Amino acid sequence: MTFKQRWLLPEGIDELMPQQAAQFEILRRKLVDMMQSWGYQLVVPPLVEYLDSLLTGTGKTLDIQTFKLTDQLSGRLMGIRADMTPQVARVAAHNLRNQDDVLRLCYIGDVLHTLPEGQGTSRNPIQLGAEIYGHAGPESDLEVLQLMVEALSVAGVGSNLLLDIGHVGIYRGLAEHAGLNDEQEQELFSALQRKALPEIEALLMGYQLSADSHSMLLALAELNGGVDELQRAKQILAQAPESVQQALNTLQTIAEVAMQCLPEVTFNFDLAELRGYHYHTGIVFAAYQAGSAQAIAMGGRYDDIGEDFGHAQPATGFSLDLKTLVTQLPVQGDNRQVISVIRSDDEQQKQMVEQLRSQGEVVIYQFSDTILPAAKTLINQDGHWLVAETGTQTRG
Repeated sequence: MTFKQRWLLPEGIDELMPQQAAQFEILRRKLVDMMQSWGYQLVVPPLVEYLDSLLTGTGKTLDIQTFKLTDQLSGRLMGIRADMTPQVARVAAHNLRNQDDVLRLCYIGDVLHTLPEGQGTSRNPIQLGAEIYGHAGPESDLEVLQLMVEALSVAGVGSNLLLDIGHVGIYRGLAEHAGLNDEQEQELFSALQRKALPEIEALLMGYQLSADSHSMLLALAELNGGVDELQRAKQILAQAPESVQQALNTLQTIAEVAMQCLPEVTFNFDLAELRGYHYHTGIVFAAYQAGSAQAIAMGGRYDDIGEDFGHAQPATGFSLDLKTLVTQLPVQGDNRQVISVIRSDDEQQKQMVEQLRSQGEVVIYQFSDTILPAAKTLINQDGHWLVAETGTQTRG
């Protein structure tokens, strides 16, 4: 690589420039403060861990997304985190297991992916999220939904939101009831995700299922719409096992309360929504802005999390990529006027500079060989240091 190319970053790796970085830091602080005001404690897991810890339990699906390296101290294989959720689960199960029965944690940090998750997406997102451990009821799912919407509102993308909600227990229960083997369950799952109706029907015909199982699994791809779709689902899936009925009741409970608490949000219930199917155990959800097919936040329930760390417990949570949200916001410059000053040994000058900076002003010392224009200047007048207007330029 020539010196002219050394500024290039790897494909899918990006960075924030000063104005965006300033917006990011302001937004990060607002979001952390907001989550802490809801009772969520901030944790900061390490960027790297031993691989068998990162890929334990729910993290096993992250194997292909995790960069791996060898620890020179122990000789063991380590990974650079591709998702902070398994790390926070480890913290909750091992480090904080003796705290309250219901534990609320929040987090923010860099993650790294070997491959982009979608076209044009970053491989080095900044993940922010929140989790509730130790509660298995729909109330905690509702709280997480409300917290996610509040976070998006604080981030400036809370208007015209669509929440897409499903429940992996519906497909899982129907697949078990139908007697599908692992291979059949996986290939039907793939077709359902694409809502490929001819392929779904061909697969079901080949499985030679009972008439009830065939019709219920076929209907899943089209059970998608407003809250009324849940009532239609109860009729179509009337012969489904109890686990499916319980999942439908959970969705109905969440729908009734969520629509009351979040009247400004549009809700869509998709019974073929199986995002995170291999580790989620209950409700799954994703937030979209109107007219966009790219989710801006997502989450769901994953009970028995922490089992591989010696403390299984129910959990529910959400996460989002804060860096992507910041890059979608209008760029806002820093309109504070720069105050320049020529350094002196005067102690009063030093105190004045410190006072101005503590008040949020931007004060820069001028270099003797490079005098830059500034809007204001700190000058000594009659033995007192004061700020005087020197121009109209502002710090952009």
